[in-house]
Amino acid sequence: MLYYLFTWLDKTFNFPGAGVFQYISFRAAMSVITSLVIMLIFGKPFIKWLRKKQIGETVRDLKLEGQKEKEGTPTMGGLLILAAIVIPTLLFAKLDNIYVLIMLGTTVWLGLIGFIDDYIKVFKKHKEGLRGKYKIIGQVVLGLAVGLLIMYHPDITIKETSSVESYVASHNVNIEDNYDRAKREFSQDPVKSTKTTIPFVKSNELDYAKIVTWMGDWANNWVWLVYVLIVIFVVTATSNGANLTDGIDGLATGTSAIIGSTLAILAWVSGNIIFANYLNIMFLPNIGELAIFITAFVGATLGFLWYNTHPAEIFMGDTGSLAIGGIIAVFALLIRKELLIPILCGIFLMESVSVIIQTTHFKRTKKKYGEGRRVFLMAPLHHHYQKKGIKEEKIVTRFYLIGILLAIISIVTLKLR
Repeated sequence: MLYYLFTWLDKTFNFPGAGVFQYISFRAAMSVITSLVIMLIFGKPFIKWLRKKQIGETVRDLKLEGQKEKEGTPTMGGLLILAAIVIPTLLFAKLDNIYVLIMLGTTVWLGLIGFIDDYIKVFKKHKEGLRGKYKIIGQVVLGLAVGLLIMYHPDITIKETSSVESYVASHNVNIEDNYDRAKREFSQDPVKSTKTTIPFVKSNELDYAKIVTWMGDWANNWVWLVYVLIVIFVVTATSNGANLTDGIDGLATGTSAIIGSTLAILAWVSGNIIFANYLNIMFLPNIGELAIFITAFVGATLGFLWYNTHPAEIFMGDTGSLAIGGIIAVFALLIRKELLIPILCGIFLMESVSVIIQTTHFKRTKKKYGEGRRVFLMAPLHHHYQKKGIKEEKIVTRFYLIGILLAIISIVTLKLR
């Protein structure tokens, strides 16, 4: 909104300083500042309001160390996180940008599903909350919508590596050259594509269309289905992974901030013709506006960490965790880096795999021996370490360090092939 206001002021009245809103870097900086300010100003009053309304967490396993103290801690803090993401985006982003609209839709949709789950837990006193199948249906609907938009919306396009390289060479584009003119001219000839980036591979572009080449003439008719199924899987897996990680103070929040910061870097280089050429990756026209959204995301998660570190004053609940995971998944899909998710979101992956292993082994041994046996003391993985007597703060700090390492590896994959 402010972008359009100051653009009008600049063009109509030549208003001093209004032109700075044309720069994505400035608007991204304002976005993260605004997000942090929202969290820091409204955090305390929001927590007091939740306490007054007795909107508190119900802890399932009180046998875990420190869990009794958490009983009744205000929950549904995800509402504040979502507000701190949406408000700066509405203020500073171009709202006619399809990428921004998709991310706003993702945030609201998954936030709504998480809110319904928390509402059932808190107000209806059903500890299980919204039934799992309904959560999955909501995630599938989102994946279907996002997949079809990426496939068919005319504004979602790419420029392939070879095209970028050819353009930069033929026009002698460099950092000192007229970058804006080059970018504008280059963006006039984009293409629709189902390509994505493969980490650690020299020719690092995979076209999902190749998966159905065996169908011959039918391939073009069914590639959309393959792509949509992949999108649904990525969205569902990542959203649930973030949800499982949200089990001890500050873990999901801090890990998400690390992931969001990395995605911001990946989006920036993908939307910059110079760096796309240098790194030999596909250039994504108009993707730069996502910088405003993702910096708001980072500001919101860091701001929430102010209140969510041990001992937590507030929990995000499923309102926050489901939305955070979905945001990460859809953002990665839009910047064509979804195959980096197993590396970048390695913490989410470990947590999810630990639950799958535990559940599968328990069911198999119960059927075989008459009693279920466990691989971990408790799943997800962070509870296993709690059961071993490791302090919550130490677990979180160590997971952060692993997350930072995985983030660095993810960035390095852009050049290390």
